[in-house]
Amino acid sequence: MKKEVIMPKIGLDMEEGTILEWKKAIGDKVEKGEILLEIETDKAVTEVESALDGTLVEIVADEGDTVEITKTIAWVEVDE
Repeated sequence: MKKEVIMPKIGLDMEEGTILEWKKAIGDKVEKGEILLEIETDKAVTEVESALDGTLVEIVADEGDTVEITKTIAWVEVDE
């Protein structure tokens, strides 16, 4: 089953984040707690960990894209 990865809210004032670098590529296995990507907010650069175990199957937002919080940025096929 595919599950979405969303732009996380990091801090009370955050409304959007810019994707700096995907640490995983489509087809890569990901584990919960593993660094999935790096984002930049108006205050900091932050590494985002995967909340899921599975395979990264789709990246919706590319490096350089600015995305509102809670919007889908990727999809992971979860291990069942």
